[in-house]
Amino acid sequence: METATITSKSQITLPKAVREELGVGPGDKVQFVPTHDGYRLVVIKGDVTALRGMFKGRRKRALSIDEMNRVIAGMGSRSEAQMRREAGSKARRR
Repeated sequence: METATITSKSQITLPKAVREELGVGPGDKVQFVPTHDGYRLVVIKGDVTALRGMFKGRRKRALSIDEMNRVIAGMGSRSEAQMRREAGSKARRR
């Protein structure tokens, strides 16, 4: 288990092993998602502006908020799925 200390500026540094396992580096964003027993760290890959033009010419109507949310969630779910696979691999090795 890795630990981090909160600085006087309320900042934390992710331990190297955690950064490597998550595949994050300088400038990457993470989100702290509340759960029933604490928080879950979710890696945010890409920028919402990267979605601009993604559906250009594919639809005649504007996307609904629900449709936009599904597209955005799909971008983050790849990282989450990767974390689950890696966690499963480690659990099987024990």
